[in-house]
Amino acid sequence: MASTIPRLPLNTGSQIPALGLGTWQSAPGEVEKAVLHALKSGYRHIDCAYMYGNSSEVGSALAEAFKTGVCKREDVFVTSKLWCTYHSRVEQNLDMELQALGLGYLDLWLMHWPVPMNPNGNHPNIPKLPDGSRDLQKDWHWTRTWAELEKLPATGKVRAIGVCNFSRPYLQELMGVARTKPAVNQIENHPYLPQQEIVEYCKQEGVHVTAYSPFGSTGCPIFEEEAVKKVAERRGTTAGGVLLSYHVARGSSVIPKSVTPSRIEENLKIVELSKEDVAELDKIHKDKGVTRYVYPSFGVNLGFPDKQ
Repeated sequence: MASTIPRLPLNTGSQIPALGLGTWQSAPGEVEKAVLHALKSGYRHIDCAYMYGNSSEVGSALAEAFKTGVCKREDVFVTSKLWCTYHSRVEQNLDMELQALGLGYLDLWLMHWPVPMNPNGNHPNIPKLPDGSRDLQKDWHWTRTWAELEKLPATGKVRAIGVCNFSRPYLQELMGVARTKPAVNQIENHPYLPQQEIVEYCKQEGVHVTAYSPFGSTGCPIFEEEAVKKVAERRGTTAGGVLLSYHVARGSSVIPKSVTPSRIEENLKIVELSKEDVAELDKIHKDKGVTRYVYPSFGVNLGFPDKQ
């Protein structure tokens, strides 16, 4: 079944499976079962992050899958992310994540947000100042973080490096200083937030886009949009199937999160959408406006046009 999921090219010469399992906000006790079920169902792309706090459970599922012959390590594309309080300790955070996952290397290591935070603050992950605002690391710029990431492929601990939540202005700044282009920019992406300016710029620069939160938020009204229903009926699939297939049609990979076995299986049903289908879905935000669901209160202008 794994072979039915298309693989998309990266600028490293490698390929990333078009569909992966997201693990953000998956509760303790649920993640291990979800990842194992996904791997048994044919998924070969698992998306993690240090900040999610569940990497050891993901690692247990991977170990079980490898031990029982469900899949081999080299068949699974594993992504994880550097957290903000580790911008000046990039390799240390990577080593912590590899240990939690029980892996010798990652296929992709991403900078989670271009926001360095105080590594010696009042909390290891979310340090705050007395006024409640985020305690930022003022003497460290994220471009220095990228220079540290660039050293990692030579160690054998990562196969590729990339970024997450980068707007076009941030990517343009990165391109001006990078010796190694990011392989991936992982962004929130769905018909309420198509982020066309970033998607097009990434395509132009040879940077692959991975879409997270493809269904918007929990209970998101996007499932009830008339355009989504029409395309689903036309293509003989569900609203969820349309929303995932939308990204693959645009050349992006997509990482829906689920811990429900039936939903994990349902999400595998990617269908081919026409240019007309995609155009219809792209019209939604023009009528309903743009909605971004993930935007932490860092107190930093991240350059997204909808947040200016």
